Amino acid sequence: MTTALIDPVRTKSPFDPDNEAGYRRWREAKLARAPASLAALIVEIRDPGVITDAEHEAVLARCRVANMVVYASERTDADKEIPQRLGARFGLVRLDRNWLADDDGVSQVTVADAAAAGRGEYIPYTNRPIRWHTDGYYNPPGREIRAMLLHCVSRAWEGGSNRLLDHELAYLMLRDTDPAHVRALMLPDAMTIPARFDDDRVARAAQAGPVFSVDREHGALHMRYTARTRSIEWKQDPAVLAAVAALERLLAAESPHIHRVTLGPGMGVLCNNVLHDRSGFVDDPERPRLLYRARYRDRIQGT
Repeated sequence: MTTALIDPVRTKSPFDPDNEAGYRRWREAKLARAPASLAALIVEIRDPGVITDAEHEAVLARCRVANMVVYASERTDADKEIPQRLGARFGLVRLDRNWLADDDGVSQVTVADAAAAGRGEYIPYTNRPIRWHTDGYYNPPGREIRAMLLHCVSRAWEGGSNRLLDHELAYLMLRDTDPAHVRALMLPDAMTIPARFDDDRVARAAQAGPVFSVDREHGALHMRYTARTRSIEWKQDPAVLAAVAALERLLAAESPHIHRVTLGPGMGVLCNNVLHDRSGFVDDPERPRLLYRARYRDRIQGT
């Protein structure tokens, strides 16, 4: 197997596969602070559009140790400025304006007709389950999604829950299983998203990259991953394929680090693009499930 080149920016990083002492120190601190339950991640916020200093600190405290927070608020109205203002309060200003988002960069995630601006052919805009992933795994280098915000306006009649896993803990569990796994998933061509074509034209070029990398700006761990089996190509290298299989087993197993939540009106998730999935759901015909989703190229400020 070709050995991954260790970028100089990572030479003192605990995520450098060759830095065992640094990893052990980081691992001990990470596990000591990891939330033991979903309840430890929840913060009550009166108005996420105008949060108080105390609420801000409570949110930041969760994000610092778990890369995510689940908030519950009294704001149940359909106002897209709610996630925008909340994101800005945490330094999230560089929205990733993907082609399925609205003009303001915020997506309205709800079941769409197949003809509705092309959304209906994409799984997030259906009621089907979505497998484990991080957002923007198909983005090119330089457009990494470092943070994400989901705000619930209305929930499904049945189902539509999310499982959440701090990507740093996924790295930790995989490295504990075998350090060779994280080394393989740091290869620059470990995972490729094939090109997407529209009317025989390339709408998005093929995107190859690592699963795990270290952010040059912050020194933070970044994860680019999807568990889907279509429209994805894994490097045909025995070590990479073994690492992918090991990660799939970890995500399929029961773990105290995997938290399940069903967002209700006024609730949301703010995170540094942690691993998440979504169960299938059945809508209330009178009030379909609606979430606002904002993706950012920034990381949550202060984490």
